[in-house]
Amino acid sequence: MPVTKFRRPDGHVYLTAERNRAEGWIHARWSGVQTLETVKEGGLAYVDMLREEPCTKLLNDHSELIGRFTEANEWVAQVWTPLILQAGLRYFAHVLSPGIFGQLSIEDLHQRIEGVFELKMFDDLEEAKEWLRSVS
Repeated sequence: MPVTKFRRPDGHVYLTAERNRAEGWIHARWSGVQTLETVKEGGLAYVDMLREEPCTKLLNDHSELIGRFTEANEWVAQVWTPLILQAGLRYFAHVLSPGIFGQLSIEDLHQRIEGVFELKMFDDLEEAKEWLRSVS
């Protein structure tokens, strides 16, 4: 399974994006503190991955994310969402971060993009995977 790692200038891997062909999804694992720049770089990488090889499912894992990323939500809603829809995304399984700030950030984002594609939030990675397996 092809894996792409994204690093901040200090060397920390903030995103690992893995194409799981057997399951038919991209698994994105975010780690640590995110900035507008890391969200943009990682988000555009998803778009490129879907354009190269269409895929309708994204497993967006925030279980290792720290802090808030609300400042990126407008960009995600206005720029990323139309691009990812054009690239073929239909199902978005989101694993919540353990911290309240990350959860509040995704709640804010959910309100901005609700109804655009099927977005479900999970506390557990395995539950998110089961839901993705159940949709086609």
